Amino acid sequence: MPEIPHNPEKLFYTIGEVADIFQVNHSLIRFWEKEFPSIKPKKNKKGNRLFTAADLEIFKRIYTLVKEQGFTLEGARQQLKAPHAEAPKATHEVLIQKLKTARKALVELRESL
Repeated sequence: MPEIPHNPEKLFYTIGEVADIFQVNHSLIRFWEKEFPSIKPKKNKKGNRLFTAADLEIFKRIYTLVKEQGFTLEGARQQLKAPHAEAPKATHEVLIQKLKTARKALVELRESL
């Protein structure tokens, strides 16, 4: 999975920087911009696209869905539109299980002292 740089001082990324981050062609970035309405880059006076960190996160999700998980563009669009109720619930349940396991280990450690 591509690593998105975390630079709080950098507000915008050019299409070249985005393409380099995801190791894809500029044309694929432009294509995904047209196919996914949630990507809305700013444009400077010259018309160059300027993407935000939020845009990069959307690109990362698209990249993961399409390139790594094999979703079609329509399937990826549906995943991006879908309410995220299931994912947080699953994450919440996993977190609870991990906390229970950690608590059990700590109780056993306390009893052994």
